[in-house]
Amino acid sequence: MILTVDIGNTNVKFGVFDNKNNLVNSFRLSASAGMTSDEYGHNLKSILSYNNTRLDFSGAIISSVNPTLNYTIEHMVNYYFKIKPLIVGSGLKTGLNIKYDNPKELGSDRVMGCVGAYYHYGGPFILIDFGTATTFNAVNEKGDFLGGAISFGLKSSAEALSKSAAKLPNVDLVMPDKAIGKTTITGMQSGIINGFIGGVEYLVKALKAEMNTSVKVIATGGLSEAVSESSNVLDIVDRTLTLKGLCKVYRINEK
Repeated sequence: MILTVDIGNTNVKFGVFDNKNNLVNSFRLSASAGMTSDEYGHNLKSILSYNNTRLDFSGAIISSVNPTLNYTIEHMVNYYFKIKPLIVGSGLKTGLNIKYDNPKELGSDRVMGCVGAYYHYGGPFILIDFGTATTFNAVNEKGDFLGGAISFGLKSSAEALSKSAAKLPNVDLVMPDKAIGKTTITGMQSGIINGFIGGVEYLVKALKAEMNTSVKVIATGGLSEAVSESSNVLDIVDRTLTLKGLCKVYRINEK
């Protein structure tokens, strides 16, 4: 059994894979700098036990874009499961050829998502990760990571709008029935959601034109399913791609 951990800005995502690399269980805890390694360990073991998931891990791997939690999670895995986890960083083989000008600038979550997409669906593709930020990642048929784009997330844009304008409230991110809103709330929902989807569709079109080939558009991240309901540019939705990528990278490097 392999434990995979993806430390994000909003959540810490966990995945458990069996010896045949099948995802047995996945869940998430909030990414809180106030939580101790004991709290994370207790919550993790409680969730695994509740779901009748075996705890005999032979290895673990951690990817992080939130350095404040790195030591906490690494110590938790070491102490509660008696294994030293692999940490995603320079020196680990991924199976992708990174064409970024400075590969060290590239977030490990983007790389792991693309690894998962490449080995499960093949290239070429555009992978969109709908998280705290929205990232667009282009990979060709050879497994070359070409680059991409980084934009605001749907939730972060809604929060920024309500914070910046004193009279605008926080709104639920629900697609209104019509684009022309009759109230402040439905007007905000229409502008935020339709504007966001419009931006996604434009960027996909621009990336496809530069890749100059037929590509799959794959979506992952917490809001991927919500966006797929309102847009027809997404071919595949898989919220577990980053965890699958982590499992693949562990297998490549476990020797």
